[in-house]
Parts: sequence; C-alpha cells; structure tokens
Amino acid sequence: MRNVWEYFSTRNIIFGNGSIQKIDKLLKRYNAKNVFIITDQGIVQAGILEKLLKHLKFHDYQFVIYDQATPEPPISSVLEAYSFSKNELNPDVIIGLGGGSSIDLAKVVALLIEYGGHPRDYFEEGNVPGPITPLIAIPTTAGTGSEVTSVAVVNDTENNLKVGISDNYLRPAVALLDPELTIGLPPYVTACAGIDALSHAIESYTALEYKHINASGDILFQGSFPITDALALKAIELIRENLVLAVHQGNNLKALENMLAGSLLAGMAFSNAGNALAHALAYPIGGKVKSPHGEITGLLLPYVMRYNYSVSRDKMAKITQIFSPHNEKPEAIYAAADAVEELLQDINLPTKLSSLGIKEEDLEEIASKTVHIERLARNNPKTPRKENLVELLQKAY
Repeated sequence: MRNVWEYFSTRNIIFGNGSIQKIDKLLKRYNAKNVFIITDQGIVQAGILEKLLKHLKFHDYQFVIYDQATPEPPISSVLEAYSFSKNELNPDVIIGLGGGSSIDLAKVVALLIEYGGHPRDYFEEGNVPGPITPLIAIPTTAGTGSEVTSVAVVNDTENNLKVGISDNYLRPAVALLDPELTIGLPPYVTACAGIDALSHAIESYTALEYKHINASGDILFQGSFPITDALALKAIELIRENLVLAVHQGNNLKALENMLAGSLLAGMAFSNAGNALAHALAYPIGGKVKSPHGEITGLLLPYVMRYNYSVSRDKMAKITQIFSPHNEKPEAIYAAADAVEELLQDINLPTKLSSLGIKEEDLEEIASKTVHIERLARNNPKTPRKENLVELLQKAY
C-alpha cells in the first residue's frame, strides 16, 4: 500500500480575457530576448498568431516562428522543429501557441534544446534529466490541458504507436489562458477538444485510489486523491454545462471561458492522478487511424465507464448527479456512461470504432498493446485483462 501522495502543478497560471497582454511581463521575468514560437498553420490563418506577435514587436523582442505543427506530432516533426531552432537562434524562452499538439511539440523541442538526443531517448515515464528550456504555453483550444501537464504525446510512426513522454520537468513554466483566443473555432475542433477534457476529468476522478496503485518508488500518475477529486468534479461540472453551447455557439464567450477553465482543471487533475483505460486504448488506436486523440478517447469513454462500473459505483453516481441533477436514481447502472454517450451525440461525434476506420481484425492487437501501457493500465480501477479488453472493444466496434 502507498501511504503518501504529492501534488504538482505548473509554476504560474494566468487566466482571463485579454491576458495575452501580459506576455511582455512574463518574458521580462525570464530576461528573455530571443523567443522561439511553435504553432500551426491554422493558428496563423485564423489571425491568432498575429495577436501575439503585435506584443512581441511592440516590445522589440527577437523571435523566430515554426508554424508547421501537425496533430499528434510525429517524431519527424519534432526533429524538424528542433533543427530549425538550432539553425535560427538560441532561444531564451519557447512559446507553444495552439492546441495540445503545438504545446506538446514545444515541450519536446524545449527538452531537446536543453539536453539533445532523440525523442525516443525520453519515451515513457521519468526519463527527463532536469528542467527544460522555459516554456510559456498558450492554449487556443479547451481540451488537452497540455499547458499544465507533465506529458507530451508524439507519434512513433515507425511502430504505429502514439507514445507519451512523461515527467514533471516537462510542465510548462507558465500557462497563459486567454478565452478570447478560442473564439470562432470549427465546431468539430471544439467538440474533439472538449470531450478529451471530459475524458481527463472522468478518468482522473474514477482512477484507482492512490493507496492501491501497484507500483514502487516515485511515480508520475499516482491515482486519485482528495485534491484531484475536487479538481476533476469541478471540471466535469463546467464541461457538462458548457460543451454543447461551445460547440454550437462558437462565439459564446462565457461558454468558451468556462470550457477553458474546465480543461485547465481537468489537466491539473489528470497530470497528478493520471488517466486510465480510455487513454491506454487510444494510443494503439491512434497509431492506426488519423482521428484526433480527443475523438478517440471520447468515443471509448462510455464503454470504459461501463466496464469500470462495478468497482466505481459511488463515483459514477456523483457523475450522474452532475449530468442529471434531478435523476431520482443516480446509482442506476450505467446512467453516467449513458449520459456521456448522449453528450457525444449532441456534439456530433462518433460512438463506434468502425466509423473511425478500425477493422474488426485489429481489436485483438489493440487489446494486446493496451495491457502493456502500464502507467495507464495500473491506474484503472478495474484490472484490465486482454480478454476483457477484446470484449470491450467489440462492444465499441
């Protein structure tokens, strides 16, 4: 039995409409003169990058931009961005501007700038030797929580697997969240990001309690404990109340603000408690299809919740009360999972793996790979066994 839990977080969180205006103050804190910006073409074309650049130009910073980030960045993209940074300038600070993929890419580049090597040198948990180059994460979607997390996901295309680099040293130095930067996103992007945030919140809330995690020594994902439970419950509430509005009313600033707060709190929860089976299953599935990570985890979430119900009845009942506060029987079997599946339908996301392009003959391989993703599998409140996972995947197929 483990007797101690520890809570870790990004050193500085700045939240609010117009908070992008604080960028000069932040850069001065790090005595920065040279800034390396990592973003993607969607952010450039939406005019969001220019909102940042006008402040950098006004205050005479030297900056270089890598704007070729792609969803679930492949190792080749990481190496390209790293090479670009070395050839163009010696950055004092890195800014990751965009969705989780841009911020994850910025994390790994900040790691390589500081220590060199290849991304594979740092795969899995606890392999980062020390602090990375200072990173300011500015999310433009409400989903991954990457601005406060200790994980960066990259796509190892040679092995058809999405892999996490996990270490508390990977947490950005600053998370700057400006809800105004999330206005006007395509509904599909908002839906995929938002359901990913809900997956983070529910999986961290229902994770195996820290006392019962079967691991020795210091571990990154510790299982659920009181702080993560509180953060996750508030995140579930915010996302439940605002996701449908944010998807269907892309200019509803109040809904977007609440979604960004929900994503932030979910990130703070899961980066300590950890994700579980929905995310473990999503890694091998993500290596086979091009669907966004959030779409995959969201699709799997109701099926995983049903699988876990027998050992998480009380917590599932609390989730049901958030989704259906007037439900007279919140302990009804699968009510929480059914509510999540209904939410997926409300935001026009798929609920079957076959619609993503997964083939039935893939299911056994996916199950086999999942049980070996130990840092997530051990976090699940119900022990995942290959035969159970095949059955779960067949239901989701």
